[in-house]
Amino acid sequence: MKTVEETYSIQEASSKTGLTEDAIRHYEKIGLLPPIRRKANGHRAFAAADLEVMELITCLKKTGMTLEEMKSYVHFPFKDAIGSNAEMLATFQQYRQKITAQIADLQRILQFIDDKLDNRQSLLKQ
Repeated sequence: MKTVEETYSIQEASSKTGLTEDAIRHYEKIGLLPPIRRKANGHRAFAAADLEVMELITCLKKTGMTLEEMKSYVHFPFKDAIGSNAEMLATFQQYRQKITAQIADLQRILQFIDDKLDNRQSLLKQ
């Protein structure tokens, strides 16, 4: 017996992923999202897998990856391990290093602010 897969409207997909409806339409138009199924009335019917791709796009975007760079990665067979594609593995390792450096920078900034607040210091050393 075949079960019916739950689908989501564009409004629901937007709410669940944090992407705007315009961004979702744009990502579909430029080929970042796989072709989205349509209901009989022509409305988009997003599957759970589509929402996962949107989450991947959001994550990659936050690493600083451009939409153009993402195109080669969002079409990678999602069930395959990242390690099975040497180029993808290297790219993700580079982005991981970039994020690690950004985190370290943010921790230094946070420490600076905390020191100023804790000691009620002026912003500049006198």
